[in-house]
Amino acid sequence: MPSLTRNPVDNPGRPSSGEGTLVRMAAQTHGMELDPRKPFGRADARRAGIPVKALASARFRKLFYDVYVSADVAVTPALRAAAVLAISPLGSHLSHHSAARIWGGVVPDQPLTHVSSPRGGTRSERRGVGSHEISRGAEVVSFAGLRVSSPAQTFIDLATELSLVDLVVLGDSLVKKGRTTTRQLVEAAISWKGKGCRAARRAARLVRAGVDSPMETRLRLLMVFAGLPEPVVNHIVYNARGAVSKRFDLSYPELKLIIEYDGRQHAEDDGQWDRDIERREELDVDEWRLIVIQAKGIYAEPGRTLDRIVEAMRACGARGLPRRLNHEWERHFPGR
Repeated sequence: MPSLTRNPVDNPGRPSSGEGTLVRMAAQTHGMELDPRKPFGRADARRAGIPVKALASARFRKLFYDVYVSADVAVTPALRAAAVLAISPLGSHLSHHSAARIWGGVVPDQPLTHVSSPRGGTRSERRGVGSHEISRGAEVVSFAGLRVSSPAQTFIDLATELSLVDLVVLGDSLVKKGRTTTRQLVEAAISWKGKGCRAARRAARLVRAGVDSPMETRLRLLMVFAGLPEPVVNHIVYNARGAVSKRFDLSYPELKLIIEYDGRQHAEDDGQWDRDIERREELDVDEWRLIVIQAKGIYAEPGRTLDRIVEAMRACGARGLPRRLNHEWERHFPGR
């Protein structure tokens, strides 16, 4: 296998003095430099004079088959990414879930490090590695010293892996991180002719700027899939001096109706709870109505959540609401 010590890894950490001394002495004796803070293989260890059996000791950590690192180095996604690229065919790049995390996107947890390799090459089949074939026309960039799918390409690649809701969550999070824009995602999805193009196009059109959390995305999509008018994202109210007075996650400003997701951490934080009480009193004075949705209202009781929102909309004077909600929401939010 190719030498693994040539790949740079950001912030690799420092080896313990004993471990560093052991490797340096062995390397000097055998005329080969080996930095145990970076991924290396058994061949590298042998050339540095490190017994192969020593790799099974507590001094080293196994990342993948025949890929090791000093045990005192923090195993980060960047470290695993560099290791996988080093054992992959020339021209490979990080993709799918791994690329999404590198860009700061939100995707479901899973254990693999994903890499895409050129067609016709020998893809890695190591445990812990998700191997893919590079799609024709895929956009690859360099980031933090690593070859990785561009943010828009990552979004498109995951169109065949994620549900529609999770794909929009990813898009919203990439836009929030400043990695891409809603327009760029739509344009990239429209121009893509490969697998997942339809799902990517629909999801891209549902991505919005200014979304603060994945649960806010899910709440908005629950409403949209039910056929309700789409709420305004991140509406800002200014005071008489022109300064920001209030900011609402989701709202219908013309109805003076706010729909917000509220996580349990708010109830468990006394300071936040006090601020929430004061805020709600201010909203009452300004005649805004606030509907608070918790996690169970999305995962367990989505139908009840929609009923609450519709009732509030009608109470606030909404006109033209559908007599019956679109059943599409049930496919994406089945509840219990």
